[in-house]
Amino acid sequence: MAEFGGARPAHISDVAARGSGVGDPREPIGVVIEIAGAGSKIVLDVPRLTECSLDSDPSVALSGQVGTQIKIRTGDTWLLATVRSQRQDANSSDAIVAVIDFLGEGNVEPQTGGIRAFRRGVTIYPIPGSLIYPATDDDLRQVYAGTGQTSIQIGDVFPTKGIRAGLYIDALLGKHFALLGSTGTGKSTAAALILHRICEAAPEGHVVMIDPHGEYGAAFRNNGITLDVSNMQMPYWLMNFEEHCEVFLTARGDERQEDAEILAKCLLEARTRNRLSQGLGKVTVDAPIPYLLSDLTAIVNAEMGKLDKGRTTAGYLRIKNKIDEIRADPRYQFMFSGMLVGDTMAEFVAQLFRFPSNGRPISIIDVSGVPSDITSTVVAVLSRLVFDFAVWARDERTQPILLVCEEAHRYVPNERNADGSSVGRILSRIAKEGRKYGVSLGLITQRPSDLAEGVLSQCGTIIAMRLNNDRDQAFVRAAMPEGARGFLDAIPALRNRECVICGEGVSIPVRVSFDDLEEFKRPASSDPSFAALWCQNEGEEALVHRVVQRWRSGR
Repeated sequence: MAEFGGARPAHISDVAARGSGVGDPREPIGVVIEIAGAGSKIVLDVPRLTECSLDSDPSVALSGQVGTQIKIRTGDTWLLATVRSQRQDANSSDAIVAVIDFLGEGNVEPQTGGIRAFRRGVTIYPIPGSLIYPATDDDLRQVYAGTGQTSIQIGDVFPTKGIRAGLYIDALLGKHFALLGSTGTGKSTAAALILHRICEAAPEGHVVMIDPHGEYGAAFRNNGITLDVSNMQMPYWLMNFEEHCEVFLTARGDERQEDAEILAKCLLEARTRNRLSQGLGKVTVDAPIPYLLSDLTAIVNAEMGKLDKGRTTAGYLRIKNKIDEIRADPRYQFMFSGMLVGDTMAEFVAQLFRFPSNGRPISIIDVSGVPSDITSTVVAVLSRLVFDFAVWARDERTQPILLVCEEAHRYVPNERNADGSSVGRILSRIAKEGRKYGVSLGLITQRPSDLAEGVLSQCGTIIAMRLNNDRDQAFVRAAMPEGARGFLDAIPALRNRECVICGEGVSIPVRVSFDDLEEFKRPASSDPSFAALWCQNEGEEALVHRVVQRWRSGR
């Protein structure tokens, strides 16, 4: 857009002359000087902005500032726009040149002159010379009043007092969402707040949350269940062939391909030994049919002893030794215990997805105690179960499921950090195809630039808290619609517990101050106080002994 220059428009003098008292919203504060499709350029009158700054209406008081809203009259319609940027007019100290982004339009209320029946998009553009007016609290209350859709309230609209910010549940979940924010901005508490509001609005819902740090269990003890290595009892045979390879194969390169062929043949034979496979016709290596680990080991041994196997015994020994190692390691008992061979798939899925919810709609999957070498595989299995269940239930009157993934950049990394794991593929598939089957994805991350390309763009609603890293800011800016630019530029300046929301879940982009969340509903993610804790030393020797005991026992 060409820079404005030359003489100061005569309209600015007219604007100053029409001012009739402190912050009167019926009087203009500027004039349009240039029009473009997504946004335009305006000139604001500094004396009028000074008058407005003394108004008791907070929206009027902040008129003209970056990130605030102004309105433009076009016939019987008000256009609402956000101020994206400002600069001093080179020709006058009483004028500010600003770039605005159009948000939508509403009808002019005949009695009050305010906005009513607001809708997104622009039908009639203003012309240069159109006057600019401050948006009032009453105007914004109409804008954010909602469209009758079911919504949850999460905070107050900035800069207003008492105008509630809502998220449309169907639009938020139907097209996925992402919650982004640097460490220390209140991201975990914001995630807990949103999930609590969803659970309150839908007490018979079905929410699965992957919790890599064990933060959220305490926050949802009253309206959910927590599954961890002590009580999850996740059957190993639920893994598909790709996930089996991640756990049981240790070789690389050509040797890995050979070992995969051995494992595929032996695993298929182990599955077909179960009587459940008899009535299923053709059984595949991916079919979730129970089998005994001892059977798998015996089959590997038998294949290794054949004279016509056509390969060395090294691959068979690698697989056998890895299976034996896992069976003997107590850290893997939550998944590879000999007690998990029974057909408990229906019970496990019902518990995992909360069928029925019984007023406790969320299951927190605490993977902090899972051995690090299989954490991504466990997350892959859980995520794939959500998706596969939805796919195979498509002919049923099934319930939608929300899958929330904390620290999402660990599981869906970009190409630079990709390790080829199955979890990245299944979460990317859910992002692209999940909405067709009633699977919603919620991604929470502090490093959006480390997410896989395209995954963030699949999220219809983006909730961005403060991001300190330039690369993260640029990544989010590229994923957000052009009309939200004025809000995006405020992301580095957001305070803790503030966010910018744009996309399908809100009527227009909005800056929100989150509600306070009760202490017992907050996740255990607060930072320790060095100043306070380093002034105490009571019981530290006994503490060390207790920690060492838990360390050794793995519990």
